[in-house]
Amino acid sequence: MLVLFETAAGYALFQVLNEGKLETPEELWKAFETPQEASNTIKLKAFKKFENMASAVSSISDVSEGKLSDDLNNFLKETIGETSIRKEKLIVADPKLGSTINKKLGIQVQSEKIVIDLFRGIRQHIDSLITGMDPDDISSMALGLSHSLSRHKLKFSPDKVDTMIIQAIGLLDDLDKELNTYAMRVKEWYGWHFPEMSKIVVDNLAYAKVVKAMGFRVNAQECDLSDILPEELENEVKEAAEISMGTEISEEDINNIVMGCDQVISLTAYRTELYEYLKNRMLAIAPNLTTIVGELVGARLISHAGSLLNLAKHPSSTIQILGAEKALFRALKTKNATPKYGLIYHASLVGQASPKNKGKIARIVASKSSLATRFDAIADEKDLMAEMGQNCRKMIETRLRILEKGGTIITTDKRKKQPKFELISYPVEAGPSGTKAEESEESDDKMDTDSDDSESESLSKSEGKKPVKMQIEPIASDKKKEKKRKKPEKHVSDDEDLSKKMTASIIEESTREIATTEEPVFDKKKEKKKKAPKVEEQAEKLDIPEESKLL
Repeated sequence: MLVLFETAAGYALFQVLNEGKLETPEELWKAFETPQEASNTIKLKAFKKFENMASAVSSISDVSEGKLSDDLNNFLKETIGETSIRKEKLIVADPKLGSTINKKLGIQVQSEKIVIDLFRGIRQHIDSLITGMDPDDISSMALGLSHSLSRHKLKFSPDKVDTMIIQAIGLLDDLDKELNTYAMRVKEWYGWHFPEMSKIVVDNLAYAKVVKAMGFRVNAQECDLSDILPEELENEVKEAAEISMGTEISEEDINNIVMGCDQVISLTAYRTELYEYLKNRMLAIAPNLTTIVGELVGARLISHAGSLLNLAKHPSSTIQILGAEKALFRALKTKNATPKYGLIYHASLVGQASPKNKGKIARIVASKSSLATRFDAIADEKDLMAEMGQNCRKMIETRLRILEKGGTIITTDKRKKQPKFELISYPVEAGPSGTKAEESEESDDKMDTDSDDSESESLSKSEGKKPVKMQIEPIASDKKKEKKRKKPEKHVSDDEDLSKKMTASIIEESTREIATTEEPVFDKKKEKKKKAPKVEEQAEKLDIPEESKLL
């Protein structure tokens, strides 16, 4: 019986000398009390050292995931031998790794409660069992391998870290709020002194620069604003400063306003740098998603989902309404129409569409964005040129143009369509013998008989016999139709006329007698039923022949 033990330096294979001790796991610890007893229980059979740190990390990561690496596979085959590989028993710590070894190599693997105590004893006396290695070297190897393995599991890469994007877009949104607050305060504060300038200079950064350069509105004529504003706006500002209706302010007030302008200018500069950083990071991590929806919208989608991988797991319908969760649950609660878009509404492609087509374009953009996100997150090779994203964007733009022109989107379906079968009805002319329906029925009967005859002839020819015509019995419904068609006209004779006249006269006499009798009204029906057979008896007495006999 063999024992596979993984160390930071390499793979070790031990031979169990006394297998009887493994039968009693409760007393197995006694066999590892001292190094001498441990060496009497197991013995080192083979040891394979890792070549470098990279091979050690890959091998140990495979073992931790339950995979059989090439190094371990070759080591077991060389040590045990292909002839005795199916006869030996191997003890492995990880059950998943043991099942993999059993499937690929066919070795009988054991992983039970005994394994824990056995490996604990080996780990305790590893220095004495593996000779020729310094304990300090083994500990330093274990420390370096643990750090390397942790980095490998975390898959640390500066280009793939989407945490930076989440933090950057959050800070960018905070900066926008702070900038709006500072700019609003500066405009309201300086508006008491020069209220007309807020309508002339709309941009917040330009307004702050003009206030900082000009100070009091009296200095507008002497101040040069050509570096900040175009010539037309500069002239308007100077003209408005001369006839301004604002109040006078002190030097201390203007100093505080200038400090607020400095904050606006510095925050705007930092926001520009942060936007460039976010743009470069998005192009490095998700180039295809950035091409379709833009840097800001893509970063907000990643931030809302938590990571790029989480966003890749979402379906396109979820990406379409991501960011509109409150509106969605409100609509479901009140049973109203659900929202058509969330954060994706701010994408440039959705903004180009007309209001009636925004929902359709948002659905198309969401579907292509989900594909691009999965490609960016899972693909092995990085598509820095974003060819997939560019192709998807062109497709969305063409569909947008079609929808804006009022056309419909035609999908190219390469599947072969089955031809449609049309029933052609030929007009049937009525002959002298009967109506159109009768002639059509007769023609159908003829066609059926002709087809049956042709089938019988073909069968007889294939068998080498003379063709025999089969007589087909008509169906009951066909027999009734033929009887109706071929019903002969009845020729009424003189005897039949006499018999009919006699029966009619007898019936009239009997009805007169019944009418003359004075009986209650409610018994007339019963009397009619009783006297009806008497009429037949009278006809028999007079020897009137029946119609069937006359015929």
